[in-house]
Amino acid sequence: MSNQLAPLSRPFPKDVDAILAKYPTQDGYILSLFRTFANSTRFLSKAVPNLLDKDSPLDLRTREITILRTTANRGCEYEWGVHVSIFAEAAKLDAEQVAATVLDRSDCWTENEAQLILAIDQLCATGKLDKPVLEAFQSGWSKEQQLEILALVGTYNTISFVANVAQLPTEPFAARFPHSSRHSASAAEN
Repeated sequence: MSNQLAPLSRPFPKDVDAILAKYPTQDGYILSLFRTFANSTRFLSKAVPNLLDKDSPLDLRTREITILRTTANRGCEYEWGVHVSIFAEAAKLDAEQVAATVLDRSDCWTENEAQLILAIDQLCATGKLDKPVLEAFQSGWSKEQQLEILALVGTYNTISFVANVAQLPTEPFAARFPHSSRHSASAAEN
């Protein structure tokens, strides 16, 4: 029996099938990531869909910038590409901004968005914010929004770890990292 993480295939056990029925699909297709979560019914039942709802204190654009930058920081082309393909247009992220979530560029963001990206980068690198970034984070976002951003960064670090360790290939419909990205070498290895 292999201990390698990999997506489960149909037919799923009944308990797994019931939980997966609550997950979003892409034209009826259950993403490889979600089928990888299914290796543990506990993980599958407690994982991410709870943060991607209409009750979020964040607008879609802020949520997607947070997710794209976090997954780019982790070199997770799989999840980054899924989110770009499904949400970027609705989040009003243009091609330059999508690329900037991977590339170290800040000239295409509002001041608040640039501060958000800096905060995400520090959280991914050190797990904390230095004083000037913390002050900008606190002044730019309500307490409820701050908690949601922190939860998204933490959750999408976990998702990136799962997708990267399982070595999930990009979904056929998903976007790819820009060629000049800081992750091109690692993406080419997968």
